[in-house]
Amino acid sequence: MNTPPVLIVGAGPTGLMLALRLARHGVDCRIIDKNSGPGQASRAMAVHARTLEFYQQLGFADELVSLGIKINAMHIHEGGEELVKLALGEIGEGLSPYPFVLSLPQDEHERFLISKLAAAGVHVEWNVALDLWTQDDSEVQAILLNNGERQYCTFNYICGCDGARSKVREIAGFAFSGGTYDHLYYVADAQVAGKNTDLHAHLGANAFALMLPVRTSGMQRLIGILPDRPDGAPVFDDVREQVESLLNIQVEHVNWFSTYKVHHRVAAQFRERRCFILGDAAHLHSPVGGQGMNTGLGDAVNLAWKLAQKLRGQSNDALLDTYESERIVFARKLVATTDRAFQAIVAQGIAGQFLRRWLVPHALPFLSGFGRARRLLFRTVSQIQISYEDSALSAGHAEYLRGGDRLPWFSDGTQDNFTALRSMDWQLHIYGEAAPELLDEARVLKLPVHCYTFNVAAKLAGLGRDAAYLVRPDGHIALALHLQESGALRALALRLGLHFGPAESGKAAPRPV
Repeated sequence: MNTPPVLIVGAGPTGLMLALRLARHGVDCRIIDKNSGPGQASRAMAVHARTLEFYQQLGFADELVSLGIKINAMHIHEGGEELVKLALGEIGEGLSPYPFVLSLPQDEHERFLISKLAAAGVHVEWNVALDLWTQDDSEVQAILLNNGERQYCTFNYICGCDGARSKVREIAGFAFSGGTYDHLYYVADAQVAGKNTDLHAHLGANAFALMLPVRTSGMQRLIGILPDRPDGAPVFDDVREQVESLLNIQVEHVNWFSTYKVHHRVAAQFRERRCFILGDAAHLHSPVGGQGMNTGLGDAVNLAWKLAQKLRGQSNDALLDTYESERIVFARKLVATTDRAFQAIVAQGIAGQFLRRWLVPHALPFLSGFGRARRLLFRTVSQIQISYEDSALSAGHAEYLRGGDRLPWFSDGTQDNFTALRSMDWQLHIYGEAAPELLDEARVLKLPVHCYTFNVAAKLAGLGRDAAYLVRPDGHIALALHLQESGALRALALRLGLHFGPAESGKAAPRPV
């Protein structure tokens, strides 16, 4: 029996996304998890636009959206008083096919992904733990514990998607520096009197609290700071009075309650030869903005197509180097940003009071009335603004776009440039008249070309008239060609050993020698 070339350790959202994308690229993998089955708690809930765009490439974004709840508004409270209500709804209209924030509990999300993975012929191996692994220049050797039985296996690559206490990271010896916030946090899924489909936030000195809809059944997620440390194990009654007062709600029934510490850490490395780490194994940060799970899913998308190209002999090893350089920079920025935001929210003293009592209730509603401010908020939270401008894969600029930016979405009723991205292949997009020399170069390189009529919708999206964009399998721009300069495509292909055309049908990934 042939062993799949990739071992994925951990079957949370990150590992499942990695397995799904590899399967779409024609790469076999083995995905294991030490647990007996998928999680039973809601945990991460926010699903942002960029994640839904990745699911659109796989063909099931709309199906996932139908399972969740769109957040229509955010209500900000302090001391039981509602300070301001901000409309969210279609806040990103025109920027993404999914211009909203979706609430979907992680356990339902995971079961959905598991079903899609099974449909692709890949099944999660539960009750299988990683015991030990090592690597050399040609392969990874791993010892797995399958229901207590030791298995000795070899793989081309190992990918650690195994969370904050990652065994893959531990054995690799990657430092995981950072810190832990002092506060102890609680999380609960509860039935609350009345109906709520909005996000409610209480901002107070060391009295942070959130409520948002979790399930279509009406269950709500409650998150906050535990006010005092009880003598025994904390229970919901320790926070009931506080959370009901802060958010002006009445809790009728509690389905699940837990406490946890919040960490802010980034691994020193995301890759070492044949080992990669992703998701919580690579970075941890505060829950501000619901960025954690979405960032892990982005890690998986970034790595999957690069691994596939290398395994199919369509690139050299320099392409794999760009996984760490692109994702570690974003992770560091995200941890720093969410850390500052979270510290400001719960800060004591005059600065914290100014933020909560004046800046939030007065400045936010004012700014939200401006389309530019709303778009900036959506771009930042939804992760569509992520750019790999400094990557070895990125070059050039055209109009407002640079190499490394996400390809902007535009649709005018007859054209939708994201439809082409469903092939998950390299492709050249031209908006306007195509230069014959560039078309000839693309033909020689077996690079699919998609030409679009340049119009007002394309201009509003930030695309340049008669500009060309080399688009990666993950929807980011590699080269932005303002004048459709010939030679740039060939130069990039030579530098990274890239083959743009699709792999031969049925071609198996090579085994190490």
